[in-house]
Amino acid sequence: MTENVLVIGGGYAGVMAANRLTRRDGVTVTLINPRPTFVERIRLHQLVGGSHDAVVDYRQILAQGIRLVTDTVTRIDAADRTVTLATGGTVGYDYLIYAVGSGSADPRVPGAAEFAYPIAGLEEAQRLRPVLDAAPATAAVTIVGAGPTGIETAAELAENGRRVTLVCGGVLGPYLHPRGRHSVSKRLSQLGVTVLETKVTAVTHDAVQLNDGRTLPSDVTIWTAGFGVPDLAARSGLSTDALGRLRTDETLTSVDDVHIVAAGDSAAPSDLPLRMSCQAAMPLGARAADTVLNRIAGEQPSTLNQVFAGQCISLGRNAGIFQFAHRNDVALWLHIDGRPGAKIKEFVCKGTVKQLADEGRKPGSYNLHRVSGGANRQQLLAKSPEKITI
Repeated sequence: MTENVLVIGGGYAGVMAANRLTRRDGVTVTLINPRPTFVERIRLHQLVGGSHDAVVDYRQILAQGIRLVTDTVTRIDAADRTVTLATGGTVGYDYLIYAVGSGSADPRVPGAAEFAYPIAGLEEAQRLRPVLDAAPATAAVTIVGAGPTGIETAAELAENGRRVTLVCGGVLGPYLHPRGRHSVSKRLSQLGVTVLETKVTAVTHDAVQLNDGRTLPSDVTIWTAGFGVPDLAARSGLSTDALGRLRTDETLTSVDDVHIVAAGDSAAPSDLPLRMSCQAAMPLGARAADTVLNRIAGEQPSTLNQVFAGQCISLGRNAGIFQFAHRNDVALWLHIDGRPGAKIKEFVCKGTVKQLADEGRKPGSYNLHRVSGGANRQQLLAKSPEKITI
């Protein structure tokens, strides 16, 4: 008997899941994605800076036999086990992996939606690139948000000679250990980036208003504060958390339907979602595929067991930082910065694509999702008012 598995979303989690599913005979895999190329989201700041196009041909990373459909899913009908496509028609499934990823959050600051440029997605970054190219070298560039995307974009543009101000809205790099934060701050200072630990209250076409009353001239304003997820699950009547992520148990199975499994940024296992990152997405994709294959085989799926190693941040093409972390994703004092940090970041960027391609060539070879993440998650679950089980 053939089982039809549909994967919605062709990012890090979706590609990993789709490739891994092909290790079992009798399973047909369809991957639905809005665009025909894979987006290296961890390189989008390079696209903005002009050092990389941030895309990979799916033929380089997808396993043979996977059907790729370039389209957008507008609704999931769990009762009929079908999805509706934006171009019309429906696609049926026996199991569905929900890996729609994340994108820019709707900014609530007045003027931000009209005058600021988000860069969480490929088309957004591509839209910003010609704007920067057309701006004079002396143009004031303001980046709002000092997470990894904001820091990386600020450093990339400053290294290209741009006059950059980074508005944090709080502490610089909240995830970083104080020692790592000091290293990042020092590098940004060397590049000439002005860092302001304040908040933006309004955006106009040529300025940003700060909460301390100052008006900061800004010819180009880039918005990197916050991420959101598509509302597909909510629109389809499935249970979601407050952000819109699909609620699942610890096997990544939807609390509503055992035939729907989630992975990546759009999953909320036991209402304790992991940090949005490719470092989490790829193991979650492998875990989701294993859950589906276990259910097809009539076996009990394993529960989530996630491990983190740290966080890489590029600081231009000539420097970077690798912030080591505990297995539960809490930053350690140890870090590697400077040119070695840049080399590690580039190794990671290339390595993620290689891991996807390797899984495509040899499905089942990826094993990082089986490395123990320690007891921290189990402790958090034990403290939860209710543990999700189905």
